[in-house]
Amino acid sequence: MSITVKDVAKKAGVATSTVSRVINDHPSISEETKKKVRAIMEEMGYIPNLTARNLGKQISNAIGIILPPLDSKERLGNPFYLETIETINEEARKAGMTVAIATALDFEALLSNVKQMHRQKQVDGFILTYSDNHDPIINYLMKEQVPFTLIGQPYTHEEKITYVDNDNQLLGKQATEYLMQHGHQNILFVTNTTQENVYFERYFGYQKALMLANLPVHPAVTFQGPEDYVNFEQLLKDKKPTALVVIDDLFAMRIIQLLNLYHYQVPEDLSVISFNNSIFATLVHPYLTSIDVDVAALGKMATQSLIEKLNNNEQTSARMVVPHQLIKRETVIAIKE
Repeated sequence: MSITVKDVAKKAGVATSTVSRVINDHPSISEETKKKVRAIMEEMGYIPNLTARNLGKQISNAIGIILPPLDSKERLGNPFYLETIETINEEARKAGMTVAIATALDFEALLSNVKQMHRQKQVDGFILTYSDNHDPIINYLMKEQVPFTLIGQPYTHEEKITYVDNDNQLLGKQATEYLMQHGHQNILFVTNTTQENVYFERYFGYQKALMLANLPVHPAVTFQGPEDYVNFEQLLKDKKPTALVVIDDLFAMRIIQLLNLYHYQVPEDLSVISFNNSIFATLVHPYLTSIDVDVAALGKMATQSLIEKLNNNEQTSARMVVPHQLIKRETVIAIKE
C-alpha cells in the first residue's frame, strides 16, 4: 500500500496542507516543523510526487541548457559543451531537477526552441553555455524576465546578468607570455570564431602581452572558409612566426594537422599553445600545452547560481571567476638562437 500525504499528516499531527508546504520548502513553515515532518516522511518511506508538486507550484523542476548554433564540425565535436552538459546534469540531479537541451543549426531556430520551452513551461530557467555578439536569445530572456545564468562574459548588461567565466583576457596574456619566456617573439593568434566573447578576450590578452614587451602584434589569423586553409601556408611564409596561440584544443589539433601537411613540425618548427585542456590535448603526440579552464567548476557554479535564483524567486546579478592553470606538455619548446 502506498503512503499518502494524509498518512504523513496524521502521524505528524499536522494538517495535510502543512505537509505539502514542507515538501515545497515553504518559508511559512518553521524549521522545527520541517525537520519533524521530513523525519516522519523518511521513517514511513514516503516519496513526494514531483509531478503533482510541480503542477501545484506551476513549475517544471527542469533546467534548460542552451548550446550555441552547432553550425560547424568543430562546435559539434567540441568536448567543452559535452563536459558542461555532464556537470550541469549532475548538479541538477543533486537538487532533484532534470535538464533539457536547446540546440539548433542557427540562431533563428535556436530562439524558436527556447521560446517554446519557456512558453510551454518545460523548464524553469536556462543556462547559456556561450556568449555571442549577435545572440538574440539573451535579449529574449532579459525582456521576458526568464531566470538564467551565463557561462562566459556578456557583451552588454553585465550589471544585470549572473555569469561565471574565466578571466579570458588573462588567459590570452599568460599563454603569450609563456611563449615569450621560451624566447618566442614573433607569435600569431589563430582562431575559427570571431563572434564569441572568448575570442575577443583571449586575443586582447595576446595583444596586451606583446605590446607590454614591445613586440610585434599581428591581426588575428581567422579561419572562416576553405580559402583560409589554403592561404595559411603562404601566410606562414610571409609572417615567419615561431609560435602560435590557438583559440582552443580542438582547433589546435586541426592546425597541427595543417602544419604537418605544409611540412612544418610541432614543436621543432612552430610551438603551439591552446586553451581548455580537453580530452584532445592528450589524444596524439605531441601532447598539447594548454590552459585548463576548469569546465566542471564553470558548469557547477552556473547551475548552483540558477537554482538559487529559482528558489529565491529573484533576478540577481553577479560575476564569478573560475581560476585557470597552465598545463605544460610537448608543443612548446625554447627557440633556438
